[in-house]
Amino acid sequence: MALTKQIMGDTARDTSQLLLNASALVFLFRATAGTHATARRAEVSRQLISLLREFVDFETGSVLIGRSEEDLSSQYQDPSIWKHLVTEGPLFTDEVTAIPIYANGSLTGAFFLYRAREAERETLSAIASLAAVAIESVREVERLREDYSALEARLTGNGGILGGSPAILKLLERIERLASRDTTVLIQGESGTGKELVARLLHRSSPRADAPIVAINCAAIADSLLESELFGHEKGAFTGAAALKKGKIEMAEGGTLFLDEVGELAPGLQAKLLRVLQEREFERVGATHPLRVDIRVVAATNRDLGELVREGRFRADLFHRLNVVALRTPPLRERKEDLAILANHFLRYFGEQCGRPALEFSAEALRCIESYDWPGNVRELQNAMEHAVVLGEGRWVLPSDLPDTVREAAPAEQLGAFESSVTEAKRESILRAYSQAGGDYKGAAKILGLHPNYLLRLVRNLGLREALKKPHGA
Repeated sequence: MALTKQIMGDTARDTSQLLLNASALVFLFRATAGTHATARRAEVSRQLISLLREFVDFETGSVLIGRSEEDLSSQYQDPSIWKHLVTEGPLFTDEVTAIPIYANGSLTGAFFLYRAREAERETLSAIASLAAVAIESVREVERLREDYSALEARLTGNGGILGGSPAILKLLERIERLASRDTTVLIQGESGTGKELVARLLHRSSPRADAPIVAINCAAIADSLLESELFGHEKGAFTGAAALKKGKIEMAEGGTLFLDEVGELAPGLQAKLLRVLQEREFERVGATHPLRVDIRVVAATNRDLGELVREGRFRADLFHRLNVVALRTPPLRERKEDLAILANHFLRYFGEQCGRPALEFSAEALRCIESYDWPGNVRELQNAMEHAVVLGEGRWVLPSDLPDTVREAAPAEQLGAFESSVTEAKRESILRAYSQAGGDYKGAAKILGLHPNYLLRLVRNLGLREALKKPHGA
């Protein structure tokens, strides 16, 4: 009994060791396929040959992994052996055993063992299969990376800013002129118009492109935390400050600091930011000496900073320091020519994500998109296209697949018969409710069972303002 247990234990240990060695083989084949440096590849190849001795008896050997048959043949010096591999497959002689490795149906490698035993053919074939799996996984990862890089290049040729309207071309021309300079830039524009894209394109096109661009949203962090996030803090500066922390300003050293929603900065932080702009120095919270910093500052806001200055809510000196050069990101209603380009871009993007890459807009859906003013700009358009892809069916995007706000903005004559009748029914219901409520929109909303704000949006989208100016909406 004891002998049986010992034999079973030895068998389990042998199996475990075999699995470990096989896993190590896969890892080393992957490393060889993914390594481009000659010295590193030679070292991995030596490790592979050493590990192969755990499976097969031989004297010496080598491993070749390449991108093509031509690449491999140029690495191996004996043309006759290589010709045999290409035309006839594995080679077994008293001197050399050559085993081809196929990945995705193509010859992508081989290993050569000298004075190996012919009786171990099956083991060598199994090893070649492990190698094929390893190489195929590496090639798939490489393919995905190439696809990602191609997509990124397509999207970021202009930093992700798509369109050819005069407003966008003017913006891109100004970005190109400003990129090489270290001038502080203030980007102004409505929410959703791509202010951060502009900031990142400025950085990417500048001499600072190899350094980081560090962004902070001044409206998204409480004032009590924003100072520490922006300037950093020393260890023990306040309760909970267990270690030194670098702030966003310090992290942007050599690169660009992007201050989004800069109009939301508290007065105390405005004064400290002014010092950064003037002197290019700052102090961490709890520090006793200043630190100098080499950064470019780009700020963005959807607020009228000039108006905030007049109201006493924003420092005039900081405004002038930020507003050295101003860029304005145009809203979608000023670049209607770009709507189809942007809508189709987002449609393809979300369609590919959902496994529906061949989606197209119907003529009626495209007219709805072009008729809407897009108060939320590109961000709203992106969300609307995701809505259409997720809820739509079939190859064509129809008006019914679009959000209500977009569909309702189109004139009835531009819609199909069904959509037109639904829109007309909504108009009549709203006019009737206003009449019953004596022109009071809150009363009309109650009659319709709608929130008053939603009713006002419907009135705007359906073009009912003029009709409702008449007595009782008559």
